[in-house]
Amino acid sequence: MGSKAEGGPPAMFDWFFEAACPASLQEDPPILRQFPPDFRDQEAMQMVPKFCFPFDVEREPPSPAVQHFTFALTDLSGTRRFGFCHLRAGAHSCLCILSHLPWFEVFYKLLNTVGDLLAQDQVSEVEELLLNLLQQPLPGTQASIELGSRVTLSSAQSIPPPAPGNSRPLSCFVAPDSGRLPSIPENRNLTELVVAVTDENIVGLFAALLAERRVLLVSSKLSTLTSCVHASCALLYPMHWEHVLIPTLPPHLLDYCCAPMPYLIGVHSSLAERVREKALEEVVVMNVDSNILETPFDDVQALPPDVVSLLRLRLRKVALAPGEGVSRLFLKAQALLFGGYRDALVCSPGQPVTFSEEAFLAQKPGAPLQAFHRRAVHLQLFKQFIEGRLEKLNTGEGFTDLFEQEITCSEASSGALRSYQLWADNLKAAVPSCIQSRPRPNQPSKTCTARPRAA
Repeated sequence: MGSKAEGGPPAMFDWFFEAACPASLQEDPPILRQFPPDFRDQEAMQMVPKFCFPFDVEREPPSPAVQHFTFALTDLSGTRRFGFCHLRAGAHSCLCILSHLPWFEVFYKLLNTVGDLLAQDQVSEVEELLLNLLQQPLPGTQASIELGSRVTLSSAQSIPPPAPGNSRPLSCFVAPDSGRLPSIPENRNLTELVVAVTDENIVGLFAALLAERRVLLVSSKLSTLTSCVHASCALLYPMHWEHVLIPTLPPHLLDYCCAPMPYLIGVHSSLAERVREKALEEVVVMNVDSNILETPFDDVQALPPDVVSLLRLRLRKVALAPGEGVSRLFLKAQALLFGGYRDALVCSPGQPVTFSEEAFLAQKPGAPLQAFHRRAVHLQLFKQFIEGRLEKLNTGEGFTDLFEQEITCSEASSGALRSYQLWADNLKAAVPSCIQSRPRPNQPSKTCTARPRAA
């Protein structure tokens, strides 16, 4: 279902449509309009509109305000498509755009613009805007793309100035920089999470996801619900939630809550009673409206005490300030939990770099971290993380991301950088292309002082 610009890479979106709200749970939402007009993926046309009304349409009173939310579709290869929804005031219809890009702010703003144009019956302007968006390649780091109707899509580094002498405002959609950490208030998902959920419950969600539990989030507000789901996933960086992810569960898929595998699912409060009737067992439930976290597990207690103390002591302070403080705090926690994986990498001359689980588990014998590692090595997210790191090393990409920088900063502050530098030099000599050089301990480390700009 991946649309492509003519002769180029995948387009910025696959399909736009407007669906009408069905009168009952048994009816399918009819499609009122779509773009491109010749879109003929019958499976998508039958399945996707059902995600646009993930609440009990027979009981839930229409909201007087516009609501933004998302859903996610995952194919057999694990590739995700995101549906960005604009539920119009009164909930009579929903605008939706389907894309492989997790550009929340961009597509929500785009749907607002489309909604305003449709309200003024400017259908041709909407079609011009969507056609330009569909045909344009993704903006580069210094690119700015005119989409018509005084609308521009830009990278974060190339926001265009207003035209001289033109008083009409320019709508500029800024593509997020994937190399930066989510920041407050620019990242609406993270902002909604820290506003809606208490510090203690954010730590509880983080611990539950890190343990790969079955997690349900419940809220009466769709925008808050999906924001909390996506922001909770983002706190796991550099690891990724590869299990079932359904930011808003439509009524016809409620049985997914009985699935035996790990999942992260958002449920609108109008459907919560029907979910509870399924007699769920060993499920972590976070009610965002009441700020109550119910869990049969001791996942927070299973984390090393120093990591829990770090999060509890600093989270409220950084959550109240703008910037990337929350994201960097959880990144630091992940570095403390998993940064020792470097010492378990094994390199023999002429052989690919491998990971020694035995060496990893032998670190800090008797300490709480060792007990945590014994559980962590069986987790799918940790196994996939290690596979990804080994691939980076063995293909010559090396250590370049924010997680590796955070580990290096922690080593520098603890005085452990010198011993790691010896290991890095040995590895570099054995496999010259598998790791990038690092600054010597007596040289200033840019990675320890540089901080990414806000997203």
